[in-house]
Amino acid sequence: MARGPIKGVLAEELRRSSRMKTAYERDLRQLPVGCLVKRVISGRPYVYLVKREKGRVKSLYLGQIPDDKKRDYAAAKKKRAQLRHLLSRVKIQIRYLKGVLRGKEPI
Repeated sequence: MARGPIKGVLAEELRRSSRMKTAYERDLRQLPVGCLVKRVISGRPYVYLVKREKGRVKSLYLGQIPDDKKRDYAAAKKKRAQLRHLLSRVKIQIRYLKGVLRGKEPI
């Protein structure tokens, strides 16, 4: 059965969206895990790395860290939020395109 021109465009968009999903997931894996949290205990600041391990939140004391490392973690946190948002949107788009392409009649 011949595929209509619109179905061909939608199939190409599905392939492109799948590649984007793979790229977003790869970029998320390359970011450092966790985020920095500053806690004040007895009037003194302490910096911890907070991350999830096996479904539990773990805090690792880091001590004094340079400002550039703090900026790196802040940038990674912002980038992670952006990538998660894009990944969510592309997953919705993939689900929609798969549903449209599942139809029986050519468009």
